[in-house]
Amino acid sequence: MSKEQIIEAIKGMNVLELNELVKAIEEEFGVTAAAPVAMVGGAVAEAAEEQSEFDVILTNAGASKINVIKVVRELTGLGLKEAKAVVDGAPAPLKEKIGKEEAEAIKAKLEEAGAVVDIK
Repeated sequence: MSKEQIIEAIKGMNVLELNELVKAIEEEFGVTAAAPVAMVGGAVAEAAEEQSEFDVILTNAGASKINVIKVVRELTGLGLKEAKAVVDGAPAPLKEKIGKEEAEAIKAKLEEAGAVVDIK
């Protein structure tokens, strides 16, 4: 299989399939897909002040997994099976590149259902 064929196969995947692929690669090769953390304090502070787009990351479903799945379905429009896969695959991004107010509202709704959520 050529690089081009692999890239085309990846382009055809949905978010859940890509999430499963990343987890499988992490397990197979003992690596992590986490972005490196910047160590420059001043530059990070300036970037945080200018940030206008945020990602909502489901870190953990907590004890009320069923309630969290319901909220994930409501927020993302996913089916029951897909929403359960996202919750089971936590940490997982739920919404990306959204405004701060929307991100805060989503975080509050998920935390009310019992989830642990990060905004980045």
